[in-house]
Amino acid sequence: MNADPQPEGRSQEDMATALAFAAAYTVDPRIPATVPGFDAPFFQAGLAGYSDGAMRLVARRHGCPYCVTEALLDRTLISGGKGRRREDPDLLKEECGTGDLDENIAAGLDDHPIAGQIMGTEPEEMALGSEILVNMGYDTIDVNLACPVKKIRKRKRGGHFLRAPDEACAILSAVRAVVPDTIPCTVKLRRSYDESPEMAAAFERIFCHAYDIGFSWATVHGRTVEQKYVGPAKWPVLADLVQRHPDKVIFGSGDIWQVEDIFLMLKHTGVHGVSVARGCIGNPWIFNQAHGMMRGEAPRSPSLPEQRSALRSHYDFAATLHGERKAARTMRKFGIRFSAHHPNRETVRKAFITAADTAQWHAVIDAFYGEVNDDADRSSTGESQHAALR
Repeated sequence: MNADPQPEGRSQEDMATALAFAAAYTVDPRIPATVPGFDAPFFQAGLAGYSDGAMRLVARRHGCPYCVTEALLDRTLISGGKGRRREDPDLLKEECGTGDLDENIAAGLDDHPIAGQIMGTEPEEMALGSEILVNMGYDTIDVNLACPVKKIRKRKRGGHFLRAPDEACAILSAVRAVVPDTIPCTVKLRRSYDESPEMAAAFERIFCHAYDIGFSWATVHGRTVEQKYVGPAKWPVLADLVQRHPDKVIFGSGDIWQVEDIFLMLKHTGVHGVSVARGCIGNPWIFNQAHGMMRGEAPRSPSLPEQRSALRSHYDFAATLHGERKAARTMRKFGIRFSAHHPNRETVRKAFITAADTAQWHAVIDAFYGEVNDDADRSSTGESQHAALR
């Protein structure tokens, strides 16, 4: 996943504006009425290559009320889930549509409410894949019409459907037809395929069709498909969309890096909820900070004991869910992002890059995050609020 450098911190004026807005904010009652337990105006997005069960469980320990899986391909769901072959190895490199079902189900843990996100090409296969997710207990079915990776263009998946509104609408109709009325359907979109008026009209048609057939809400990213992750997300486009559709629940996405960005997006666009994506990688504290701001509390940076506890929990969850060998390999990218909170961030970042197994991972934590007993670790993250691996 390509990423622009994170912007500098917000000004004191922006911080004060965000805090005042957050303290007075009331969640739209349609959101928890649709998905019980989704009781805050923010959630963890589906992130290709990141938002597996381990990342989600750590986020929930830190106040995340709702999570979305990374995109799960309809064909690979149909072909058997765990142990299946990916149909195109290039998709793995591009980190899109490569979510493994076994990595996105944390059986027996408090990973609810959760949306299973599905992506595919043919309406019939999208319907079958959605039924599989329903039967596996996902609380919401989310259709990905946003992924911008060029390698999926030939299959017309994800955001590339925004060039083909008839086919996109057929996908949405097929999914809604097979998902029981008691389970909400949602859709993730980008604001357009490109900047042309024709593509803006195509987006509008797909967007309206989703609500017309009973989708509960759309999450709209403020960049076009052609932009991918380059350049700023256009929040004014989201504001215009909300103004033109005052009766619809609309979530926003794009350029949420710090906790104050959540409330600045809510204030400046009028969206009803905010999808936190790259800004929550290695930063689960953003959710507790957001809850605190809604209580009128200024956000504070995580202490070293809190950072240590989150790092240990994340690694332990990953090792339990996926095995220590895979955890040691995949947790490097998380350690790099976690290191941004450390006072000696560059040294810690390099240390995580070289950590190749469980012992080396814990050695980095002991070397840079101090010796903290397990009871202190657990209490600092509020473990009692959520179920944990035993």
